Amino acid sequence: MGPRLRGGTGMVRAGIGGALVAALAFASPAHAQDVAIVNAKLVIGDGSAPVEGGTVVVRGGKVVAAGAGVAVPAGVERVDAGGRWVTPGLVAAFSRVGLVEVDAVRGTNDRSAAQSRFSAGLDIAPALNPMGSPVAVNRAAGITRAIVAPGASGNLFAGQGAVVDLADDNDMVTRPRALQFVSFGEEGSAKAGGSRAATFLLFREQLLAARSYARNPATLAEWGRDALIQRADAEALVRVIDGTTPLFVRVDRAADILNVLKLKGEFPALKLVLVGATEGWLVARDIAAARVPVLVSPLTDLPGNFEQLGSTQSNAGRLKAAGVDVSVGVFDDDDAHKMGYATQYAGNLVALTRVPGASGLSWDQAFAALTSAPARAVGMEASIGSLRPGRAGDVVIWDNDPLELGSRPTAIWIDGKAQSLTTRQDRLRDRYANPQEGALPKAYDR
Repeated sequence: MGPRLRGGTGMVRAGIGGALVAALAFASPAHAQDVAIVNAKLVIGDGSAPVEGGTVVVRGGKVVAAGAGVAVPAGVERVDAGGRWVTPGLVAAFSRVGLVEVDAVRGTNDRSAAQSRFSAGLDIAPALNPMGSPVAVNRAAGITRAIVAPGASGNLFAGQGAVVDLADDNDMVTRPRALQFVSFGEEGSAKAGGSRAATFLLFREQLLAARSYARNPATLAEWGRDALIQRADAEALVRVIDGTTPLFVRVDRAADILNVLKLKGEFPALKLVLVGATEGWLVARDIAAARVPVLVSPLTDLPGNFEQLGSTQSNAGRLKAAGVDVSVGVFDDDDAHKMGYATQYAGNLVALTRVPGASGLSWDQAFAALTSAPARAVGMEASIGSLRPGRAGDVVIWDNDPLELGSRPTAIWIDGKAQSLTTRQDRLRDRYANPQEGALPKAYDR
């Protein structure tokens, strides 16, 4: 029997993919619900083991209790999970969701601003499109929050990313200007003048210029196109220098990683987050000693260029074993549309623990790498990424182990609001599933 929804009018019984979803979607998604999901195989998302027969209670859009033996307050709607997996919503560790509708259509692709004279000051928030079809596609895969980074600008720094939610509404920004993104290695050297030496020099010079601006704005009175740094860029980099804004650094080669870590000696307040770190396992102890989190894509297991010669599927496992806080994400692999691949990647890491000579993650570690770890990386572990009290009421019921390839969500809440799992692809499938002679079915009903 599938999960059972109990409401004030009695019990609604539903199958895995049908009536429960419809019932939840019908339940006024514009308002947060007070809901208790009971009889769950409950995953808190903080690296602890699943709890059999667990309960999670969400009130006012926030988790108030989760675990075994949790009492359900009177008057709170009950959803019986039927012993199925219940988890926090997944946090996409690196994404471009909301910035891209169709990659090849320039008018729908706002990930990069290569022609702009601004760089660090660019803020992606106004470009985000909560109505884009990739939002619903990723939500249906269990993604409830995403760390969204810009692609590139005409300068070294790409700009300011945001943390977003994937709810079915028009306000997707959870935290604007949540990170600054910059690329080192081959991509960074191309931006800086053709060598890694130029990359590190330009990085230092721009941060020093921003520091001078913070001390005396009159020192950067000229803001022409050819200026080393623009006023908006300087203001954004001041927040990087003082540690207010985390600096997400795309870097792969081990030697480059070590040089990036050394930057903390010059700018001690930097909150570094390494993105990619394909050869990170080679310098794992250095990363751990610097207490710098890493976002990895486990599918990067073969070198695509010279800075990834040390590629291995064991990268994440070796980093974790050295004490590095590891998040699993999807990048270099359709990071706008298919963030749900991250569950497969995490599942692969669990399988690696059974392969002689390989290093992977335990199930609990792998799932936390999709939830609480990326929340910590962006400094929001107190707000999202787990079912601990006080966190956002982002909850997912799955039809099976969420790290198994064929598993899918059957119900999702974001900030305590029940969400539709229907996507544009579903509607297209239904439209053309049984073609008839005559006029085509209506594309949209208004």
